[in-house]
Amino acid sequence: MAPRDNDFMDAGSDSDISLSDGAYTVSKGKGKGKATDKRKRDDKGKGKAKDVQAYTWEASYTRSWDTVREDEAGSLQSAVEDWMTRGRRRRLQAPAAAIRRSIIRHLVLLLDLSTSMLDRDMRPTRFTLTLQYAREFILEWFDQNPLGQIGIVGMRSGIGERICEMSGNPQEVLKTISDRHKLLPAGEPSLQNAIEMARNSMNHLPTHSSREILIIFGSLTTCDPGNIHDTLDSCVRYKIRISVVALAAEMKICRDLCDKTGGQFGVAMNEGHFKDLLFELVPPPAQQASTHAGSTNPAGDLMMMGFPTRLPDASPPSLCVCHSDLKSEGYICPRCLAKVCDVPTDCDICGLMIVSSPHLARSYHHLFPVKPFDAVKSLQEGGPSPTCHACARAFPTTALSSTAEGVSAVGRYRCPECRNEFCSECDVFLHDVVHCCPGCGK
Repeated sequence: MAPRDNDFMDAGSDSDISLSDGAYTVSKGKGKGKATDKRKRDDKGKGKAKDVQAYTWEASYTRSWDTVREDEAGSLQSAVEDWMTRGRRRRLQAPAAAIRRSIIRHLVLLLDLSTSMLDRDMRPTRFTLTLQYAREFILEWFDQNPLGQIGIVGMRSGIGERICEMSGNPQEVLKTISDRHKLLPAGEPSLQNAIEMARNSMNHLPTHSSREILIIFGSLTTCDPGNIHDTLDSCVRYKIRISVVALAAEMKICRDLCDKTGGQFGVAMNEGHFKDLLFELVPPPAQQASTHAGSTNPAGDLMMMGFPTRLPDASPPSLCVCHSDLKSEGYICPRCLAKVCDVPTDCDICGLMIVSSPHLARSYHHLFPVKPFDAVKSLQEGGPSPTCHACARAFPTTALSSTAEGVSAVGRYRCPECRNEFCSECDVFLHDVVHCCPGCGK
């Protein structure tokens, strides 16, 4: 009988065994690291060649200075112009004809609170970034849609969890997602349970208001108790528009939810793209034309609204009908004289929609947007005025090097109605904030 090879059997915890091409080597004692140092260095070098960011701490740093380029004269004006071009291109691609939109919106935000939101492919984590962008989205959404209301539903542990009731007060909605410890991710998400909860909260809404669901989904699975396609059919029946912003990859069920209900679907490639996909849903969506044979689009019916009376802060305290809180400030319903805390809202007593005149006026810019300004191509085409009509800043006297679409080489933009010229900063400010041309008032 051949003698037993004891070298392999006697290798203890202080030995280093490496297998390569069917052979093994054993090194003992102090020299155990020397036999594999060369191999480790080679492996480390190969890993560096394949993956530039070999360490986790390197992912937390970004070379932000690489995104800004100076022109030949050392100025950053061309970089600023290129950054503002995105908004102008989006306005130029928008249809010029009037579009029928719903300015009274009801949106339910579905947040994925599963364990997949703890991934660090988006810094610092998907969960933290989603909460940050959700706060910014809610503030911008209420600023552009003052007559709308938002509710929040979370998806974790296979159930749908109601985080915030439907409310028209942005501070009340933001307060519900301010404590992140109550929203810690756990378990698997359930699209069906969350959509059913959102649908049940919007069944009673009138037909003149839009019903929308926005899903921020970071998982690749969904734990549903039944057939989710039945839920999709019910959303189509109740005319609920579903939009999905995916953080991982495209799923067929998410694509079907958006295609069959008329919503938007997108997969976020990075942090900036994630925010762009989210903020594209801030403007009210266009109403879909009826596709059934022999059916026509419903006429625009008149709806009843009430303009409340605001109580002064020094008024005697009284109970509100919405929260039963004893407060001095508030608003009085013009029909039943009930007291409510904030507007816009629906009176809990008579059901009248209570709004303020500034809220109603601010919603009109979606129906009558400011026309895109024409870019002046050269100095010869510019008007006689050497300064901007809005801010009185002098126009550039030399042409810029930027030749992107929608960007004026001389920094002048002309209103097609009043023919007044504005600088690039005023062009963006008038279209994105003021929503009105100071020259013609349109």
